Amino acid sequence: MTYVVIFITVANEKEGNTITKALILNKLAACVNIVPQIKSIYWWKGKVETSNEKLLIIKTRKSLVVKLIKAVKKLHSYTVPEIIAIPIVAGNKDYLKWINDSTK
Repeated sequence: MTYVVIFITVANEKEGNTITKALILNKLAACVNIVPQIKSIYWWKGKVETSNEKLLIIKTRKSLVVKLIKAVKKLHSYTVPEIIAIPIVAGNKDYLKWINDSTK
């Protein structure tokens, strides 16, 4: 079994909570950490933008990434939401088993 950590930025707390609840209730994620305040600086439509955002850190199975992306895009307010997955190359076997047992 392969596991990933997914990063998603969101505009506000309400959006973050909505996405988090959907992912947990649908067993697309075992755990979501919400980092309450990040500052993002990025290119958008030809100019540099700055935004205060929230960061979702999600632990799940690699096999669920496509379904997770589809679910997030339905709920996310951004035209191009950041949804990136990073492989977990090693970890506490008990924790990895818990991720597996907590997702479908």
